[in-house]
Amino acid sequence: MFGSAKKYDEQTAIADCLKGKQAAQEWLYKRFSSRMLGVCLRYLPDRHEAEDAMIAGMVKVFRHLHTFNHQGSFEGWVRQIVVNEALAMLRKKAGKHQTDIEEADGYHESDSQADAALHTEELLALVQQLPAGYRTVFNLYAIEGYSHQEIADMLGISESTSKSQLNRARNMLKARIAALENTVTLSSPKVS
Repeated sequence: MFGSAKKYDEQTAIADCLKGKQAAQEWLYKRFSSRMLGVCLRYLPDRHEAEDAMIAGMVKVFRHLHTFNHQGSFEGWVRQIVVNEALAMLRKKAGKHQTDIEEADGYHESDSQADAALHTEELLALVQQLPAGYRTVFNLYAIEGYSHQEIADMLGISESTSKSQLNRARNMLKARIAALENTVTLSSPKVS
């Protein structure tokens, strides 16, 4: 493809990328592209859109590699760029403001123990079925670890809206999990 099959460590690959070495770029891309595609799929359930966001994010990683200051993990830095790219694509799809992110009448913190019973793949499939606003806030808070204030700043919404969207996402997930559990219970053979 690009060049030799040289084995890199992360620091050497970054240094070689900064020198314009294509083999290092290929190594970094291969190292992070599948993980970053998974990140994008949490925000953009359409695979083509997720791939577009991942590729655009990785292009930005290479363009701005010189700004990486080696504080914190490189993967975290890459992830932040890719998440921002996925969010930008969501904003493009929904116009300047996401229509399903709206102010809540009230907010209350709820337990999210129901999701512990599911396998990761099943839970991620349920998250992908959430409305875009719920899914975005849920991913940013529960998976990426951003605070409600950070989410509010990123999405241009209030902190209470972020909390409300998370609460609604959790409630919707709980209802869907309960429905799945009822389906499994009803279809399971009874043991006497």
